[in-house]
Amino acid sequence: MTLAGLLTFCAVYTLAVATPGPGIAAIVARSLAHGFKGSPAFVAGFLLGDLVWFGIAATGLAAVAKTAETVFIAIKWVGVAYLLYLAWKLWVAPAATVAVTEGQQRGQHGWKAFLASLMLTLANPKAILFFLALLPTVVDLTTMNLLTFVEITLAIVVLQPLVLFAYVFLAARARQLFTTPKAVRRLNRSSGVAMAGAAVVVATR
Repeated sequence: MTLAGLLTFCAVYTLAVATPGPGIAAIVARSLAHGFKGSPAFVAGFLLGDLVWFGIAATGLAAVAKTAETVFIAIKWVGVAYLLYLAWKLWVAPAATVAVTEGQQRGQHGWKAFLASLMLTLANPKAILFFLALLPTVVDLTTMNLLTFVEITLAIVVLQPLVLFAYVFLAARARQLFTTPKAVRRLNRSSGVAMAGAAVVVATR
């Protein structure tokens, strides 16, 4: 893979990750509600989902993915249901101050956060269409070797977390402005609406 091809992939992929969509809406909503807590697991779920779609596209398994359409539809609706559940939890969350809220949200992190973002990514088959459209412009898929596969994988592993953690950082900093119970309640409910919006977008695709 040429350097120009790799740089082209990096530039387009970065823009695609940074473009507002259901994933960005979900990560911003969660970061506004919970700050940095649980964000590494949440970002890891998005990363694994993208790596799965890239692997399918790069190894020529797109046809196989189509035959498993029922599985992906099931994953999609499980993801939608979980996002709606998170939205409801945010809506009814107690109006505690930021400091107290951070200490009471341990159960909403770890593997639950990871599964939520992973399901959201796998529920969006447009990701594989992105890779199928972009990859042929930077590399010949029929001659892709292990080195090229590793180069693109490393680019995804580096770029996606950088972009998503930038959103997490900005949302978490904005959250520090809400210091009263009334403000926290409004923040939680606004985040819940955003999370529900992400679920609707996924459901209608």
